[in-house]
Amino acid sequence: MPRSSALRLARSLVRVGALERREDGVFVVGLRLLETASLAPRGHGLRAVAMPYLDDLVHVTHQHALLAVRDEAEALLVERLSAREASPVRYRVGGRVPLTHTGVGLVLLAFAPPTLQDRLIASYVPGPGLDDVRTPADLRRLLAEVRRTGFARGRLTTPWPMSTVAAPVRDASGVVAALSVVAPSDSFPATDYAAAVRATARAVSRALRADAEEAPAAG
Repeated sequence: MPRSSALRLARSLVRVGALERREDGVFVVGLRLLETASLAPRGHGLRAVAMPYLDDLVHVTHQHALLAVRDEAEALLVERLSAREASPVRYRVGGRVPLTHTGVGLVLLAFAPPTLQDRLIASYVPGPGLDDVRTPADLRRLLAEVRRTGFARGRLTTPWPMSTVAAPVRDASGVVAALSVVAPSDSFPATDYAAAVRATARAVSRALRADAEEAPAAG
C-alpha cells in the first residue's frame, strides 16, 4: 500500500477511535477497538465466568494463570492473571501462541477437529518447549495422552526455563478453552499444579454450563 494511502487510512481510523496518535506521531491501538473486542462472546463471556476461579488459582500457586481459546490454528490468550511475586513471562492478553508448542495449545489441539489435528501433525517441526516430541508420530501420541489424562505439560527453555500445566474447559458443546499455570522450571511441583489446574478447569466448566442454563430463563 502506498505510504499516502496508509496515512489516510490511519487518520480515518483515528477519527472513529480505532487508532490513537501519540505526540511523537506513532499510531497505537485505540480504546474503541478495546470496547469492540470486549463484546466478543468467546472472550468476554468466558472471562467473566472464569475470572474468580483464575484468581483462586493464582492465590494457590503464586504464579501465572492463563486462559486461551482456539482461533483456527493458534491459541489466543483472552486472560492472564499473575501473582506479584511470579517470575516475568512474555505472555500477554490478546497474544497468540502455537498449538503445537504450548500447554494451552496442546490441550486445544487435542480436542480440535481431526482435520486440523492431521494438518498440524503432518507439518510439525520440533521447537522449544517439547524436548521429547521430535516427530509427528510423537506429537500424535502426546495428543492422545492429553485426551486420556485430561491435562498437558510443556516446557520452554528460552528466554529462561519455564514450565506449564494446562487443562481443558468445557461447556455443553465440548472443549471451548484451556487454562494453565506457568512457573519457573526449577521450582515446578507438576503433580500439585496439575491437580489445581484440573480442579479449576472443572469448576469453570460447571460455571459455564450453569450460566448457559440460566440465560434462557433470565431472558
